[in-house]
Amino acid sequence: MEPGRNHHDEAGRSVERGGNGRPRRRPGSAPSERKPRGTARDRALNLLSFRDRSRRELEQRLLRAGFEPDDVLEALEALERVGLVDDERFARAVVEQEAGRRLSGRRAVAAALASKGVSREVAGAALAEIDDPESERRRAEELARSRVRRMGALAPEVAYRRLAGLLARRGFSPALCHESARRALDVESNDDHP
Repeated sequence: MEPGRNHHDEAGRSVERGGNGRPRRRPGSAPSERKPRGTARDRALNLLSFRDRSRRELEQRLLRAGFEPDDVLEALEALERVGLVDDERFARAVVEQEAGRRLSGRRAVAAALASKGVSREVAGAALAEIDDPESERRRAEELARSRVRRMGALAPEVAYRRLAGLLARRGFSPALCHESARRALDVESNDDHP
């Protein structure tokens, strides 16, 4: 970095660097006194403009940005009142994305909800929509079938290990991973040999 030139930190803010490469402080300002620009509400709205988020996720982002806890609480309550922050709606959308589009297993969906700050109670209600074992089996088999065609050049035992590994990473139980991989490979080999 060139001394005396402005650079950007991890958050994209412009930071003037001194000759030693460290950020220059403005006279009379301590590093801990740095205030975020705008209001907590404006920052939350900006974050929501990119994608829906849980209340906890927004809270963490706003606190990390340097907003006061009281301002964060006030902003989040206002956004909840008008329906822009709704953890139940958010949890249902995550379940739809993970289970519906990505064909993930229940464990992976639960992990996604937890990582996004959704409470256990709200997550439990959203997960109830996919708790049917038959639905879990259909998702595992659909995912395995969609991937088995890409593995035509692999030896059957390699294809089996890869399919079972993919299913495990997507949150399916070990027994279901092995069963779905075996079925997908059997169907593929039967299609190849009429």
